[in-house]
Amino acid sequence: MSTPRAHPRGTPLRRKLFAAVLAVAAATGLLAGCSSSDPNTLKVGTEGTYAPFSFQGPDGTLTGYDVEVMQAVAGKLGKKVEFVQTPWDSIFAGLESKRFDLVANQVTVNPEREQKYALSQPYTTSDGVIVTRSGGGAATLADLNGKVCAQSSTSNWSKVAAGAGCKVEAVEGFVQAIQLLKNGRVDATVNDTLAVGEYTKKTGDSGVAVSGRTGETSHQAFAARKDSGQLITDVNGALDALRADGTLAKISDKYFGTDVSK
Repeated sequence: MSTPRAHPRGTPLRRKLFAAVLAVAAATGLLAGCSSSDPNTLKVGTEGTYAPFSFQGPDGTLTGYDVEVMQAVAGKLGKKVEFVQTPWDSIFAGLESKRFDLVANQVTVNPEREQKYALSQPYTTSDGVIVTRSGGGAATLADLNGKVCAQSSTSNWSKVAAGAGCKVEAVEGFVQAIQLLKNGRVDATVNDTLAVGEYTKKTGDSGVAVSGRTGETSHQAFAARKDSGQLITDVNGALDALRADGTLAKISDKYFGTDVSK
């Protein structure tokens, strides 16, 4: 009679012990993907799907306005930067759990975020717009009352839409919001004029159009944890230097044809 073979994936007890070790490692931040322990590297959370701020270039390389500004900031600080692509609706959870040190993804400055996170000085100023199917009629936020808007549920624009009385249909990002809008599943989406302009320029999509403006000017910043020490102070110093030497204006002009960093 042949000797019974050991299970190739180990005994149930060993598998349980291994799972327990993984759970402890994940809970204590020992697994790969946690904030950098290398003082010369900044780990930065970003979507990678939000053009023209953070997206995949033709060669598959992560690029965009936020990406280039963050790389320039890291250069001024004498550090390398490692981007961790993360969906927007879980990006702050990733920051809080120390998967990365900063968020670079058009984080709109508002009182709630100022209270919860350490925010840098703004590096983008923009306006909000309302997007509907072509020929739609939502010229002001008041026109959204009772409508359905597709929004990333944790975004600032989601709060603007909800505050106007629009029922929010949660989506993962702007492109998905446009798809739902074109399919007739929602009535509108509220977003940044720069993102909407980039989408229109790249796609030539005539099925949707800017029907109105929110009347709000927003400012975007990098976000860190409150316990990040000197990090935001250092980032602000780098932004000051990049503004003074013209680098921010140059990056902005590359993506928008104007200086949105003022």
